[in-house]
Amino acid sequence: MISAPQNAVDAGKEFDFSLQDFNRVRKMIYDRAGISLAEGKQQMVYSRLARRLRAVGMRSFTDYLNRLEGSREDDEWEAFVNALTTNLTSFFREEHHFPALAQHVKGRNGPLEIWCSAASTGEEPYSIAMTVCEAFNTLTPPVSIVATDIDTNVLTTAERGVYSLDKLERLSQERLRRFFLKGKGRHAGMAKVRPELQRLITFKQLNLLSAHWPISGPFDAIFCRNVMIYFDKPTQAKILSRFVPLIKPDGLLFAGHSENFLYLSDALKLRGKTIYELHRAGPAKGSASELKAMA
Repeated sequence: MISAPQNAVDAGKEFDFSLQDFNRVRKMIYDRAGISLAEGKQQMVYSRLARRLRAVGMRSFTDYLNRLEGSREDDEWEAFVNALTTNLTSFFREEHHFPALAQHVKGRNGPLEIWCSAASTGEEPYSIAMTVCEAFNTLTPPVSIVATDIDTNVLTTAERGVYSLDKLERLSQERLRRFFLKGKGRHAGMAKVRPELQRLITFKQLNLLSAHWPISGPFDAIFCRNVMIYFDKPTQAKILSRFVPLIKPDGLLFAGHSENFLYLSDALKLRGKTIYELHRAGPAKGSASELKAMA
């Protein structure tokens, strides 16, 4: 719990930042993006938003937040959300999902559609793309991937598809050779995703709380991993209810390792470790026991 009094300001801070300011930030990011900030995140909020105050030349959080609330369509809202969005990701994170995805798509007739709903800086959608290329043994599989995120900054990084070699340490040498072009000269120490892989993915900005999503579906698979943990239970249930009609009858929904969707939706049942299918779904490629064996 935060013990500071309502109007307290930490001594020595560059900017005035009271508990009242912090609570305003919590409400504003919840209303805008559905993100529930814990009470213990006061220092994180200060450090991230202080950069915005410097950028726009303001001296107090109160003035900054007043500006935001006075201009609902201000570009600064985008910067505000970007600053408070956490983008922890890596290639083939939660690795057990990818053999299950390969088994799911293998042998199917295209075109297949996959949605990665939290693309971050691109590691997840490119891992999906590599997996389907390997499943079909071609760099041009009958698969299209739409990768979305609320944060426009990370989407720019994802679209570029350029990563430092230390970000690729978990990849085998075979995957590095097949899917990346190593930089030379002033680009040494970097690698770029091959154009064939990039062409499989369409990147779009999407707020899961928006009334309209710029996607249509239905999808053979949806990845929504380590996203729901930032939302409260009513928001989680609302988002899941919108996922369900976008999943094909035999499609799969992939969740994060700490997320449990069963108590949020009667439409889903567990297929494997943090892998869900629709209750009405018939048998799909790979039995449940096969998927569980991979998990």
